[in-house]
Amino acid sequence: MLIETETTPNPATLKFLPGRTVMDAGTRDFATPEEAEASPLAQQLFDLGDVTGVFFGSDFISVTAAPGVDWSFLKGDVLALLLDHFSAQIPLFKPGTAGGISVPADDAFADNPEDADIVAQIKDLIETRVRPAVANDGGDIVYRGFDQGKVFLRMQGACAGCPSSTATLKNGIEQLLKYYVPEVTEVRAV
Repeated sequence: MLIETETTPNPATLKFLPGRTVMDAGTRDFATPEEAEASPLAQQLFDLGDVTGVFFGSDFISVTAAPGVDWSFLKGDVLALLLDHFSAQIPLFKPGTAGGISVPADDAFADNPEDADIVAQIKDLIETRVRPAVANDGGDIVYRGFDQGKVFLRMQGACAGCPSSTATLKNGIEQLLKYYVPEVTEVRAV
């Protein structure tokens, strides 16, 4: 089995492509070792000690290293764990734990029903234009809400904490949404 690696715009994060499906549907972001307890693979990656984030996409895994960690040393350990996991065909999640998109409920809010058409347009653009591009960089962006012209998005995987994420959010996503949905005045990360 060959696992390819790619750099991401976030220098602390590498993207690993095992050449097979990782998640059948949705994504899963692990920001702490406690969250990683739902997945044997994520837990093993955090157990390396130098990992601060794990993200499962449809066909990739993004791993974020702690500040100051040299990827030339960590990369071999991560590759070994991924090879062992996929070769042994171990389930990605422990029984009884939730797979799929994991987004903390504390940063979401209910959209105004009067904005349903606007929200549908925003969600469609995010799903068809933004998320595929962000997945190429080893991350994901999830819609969290719309309020008085402001769109709230959660950045995950390689996008979370990336030095260029603010530029991507303001110069890319905000401009795209403003162009197609005139009611959008601003995009903010939550």
